[in-house]
Amino acid sequence: QVRLVETGGGLVQAGGSLALSCAASGSINRAAAVGWYRRAPGKQRELVATTTRSGATRYADSVKGRFTISRAENTVYLQMSSLRPDDTAVYYCNALLGLLEVWGQGTLVTVSS
Repeated sequence: QVRLVETGGGLVQAGGSLALSCAASGSINRAAAVGWYRRAPGKQRELVATTTRSGATRYADSVKGRFTISRAENTVYLQMSSLRPDDTAVYYCNALLGLLEVWGQGTLVTVSS
């Protein structure tokens, strides 16, 4: 079974940038979609950005123009800029492999004001 491992989280000041990576232990080339989700303290998990096998991308309205999702080989990236305190959350990588949905363990991003 494919495993996903996120890295790159940390503490950053508001207005700063951070890049997250999600490395897959196996091939995710056939994944229908891969993406990033996040769960802020006291809130439900929400979609941040996804990209499909055909290259289509989708972003949450709150991150449009600030975050960029990309993929290369078996790694999915999330470039985050102009970070705001309300971007503070645990960020999770996700891959949809047929009927199987795989999640990473998450990486914490904290944005200080």
